[in-house]
Amino acid sequence: MRPRLSTVLVRGPSMAPALRSEDVVLVSWGARPRAGQVVLVRWAHRPEQLSIKRASHLVDGGWHVVGDNPFASTDSEQLGPAEVLGVVRARLWPRPRFRL
Repeated sequence: MRPRLSTVLVRGPSMAPALRSEDVVLVSWGARPRAGQVVLVRWAHRPEQLSIKRASHLVDGGWHVVGDNPFASTDSEQLGPAEVLGVVRARLWPRPRFRL
């Protein structure tokens, strides 16, 4: 089964400078992440919240993920391991970019 693709709107400054609030990204749902890739995650303690972060490494219970902006990111340092839902493949708007 091929992963499905959809667009996601970025909210907040945690991934600047790679991604900024209001950017639109293309997510490959169900794709297997690799360390260093930008991913869409869900937190066990905040199941209603989806976040875009950078995959760091596998840990017990999921992935350790971090934001690119250390001054404006809530990530695995505060919330623990995350469940990766998909891999961000490209920024589509406002400035298309395929390497994040």
